[in-house]
Amino acid sequence: MTALDTSVIVRYLVGDDAAQAAAARALMDRTTPDDPGFICREVAIEVAWVLERSYRLTRARVAAALMDLTASDSLVVEDSDDVAAAAYRYGQGGPGFSDLMILSAAERAGAAPLCTFDGRLAQTAGAALVEHTTRDASPRRTPTIKAGARQS
Repeated sequence: MTALDTSVIVRYLVGDDAAQAAAARALMDRTTPDDPGFICREVAIEVAWVLERSYRLTRARVAAALMDLTASDSLVVEDSDDVAAAAYRYGQGGPGFSDLMILSAAERAGAAPLCTFDGRLAQTAGAALVEHTTRDASPRRTPTIKAGARQS
């Protein structure tokens, strides 16, 4: 099994750099069910981000590309069910793909709800908004984090 980086997947999907796209296609063509390419969760997240932000692809096109990767019999996508479910939800609108991957991981772990300050994510089934009040209107303060400190 050969691990594939974001840059290889993006060049394979987009083909904007002819030499790199040809090399990516050749590499992908060598993957088989017996010797597959491996795409980790983090690469899937980066691919979604790059396609949306750098290439301005629609959510529907990004979602379709991710679902095609998970459906390939010559690729092993880490937690492919999470990636496919998050890609489907992402294509429907709402939270970003990375937030949906976090939600999928929480669901897989049986951890519910996913507590968040992100209002958009909190509107998704399985997530909940953490209520808070603003004490003052002063500029943001840099939080103090103590190494190894744990609050109960």
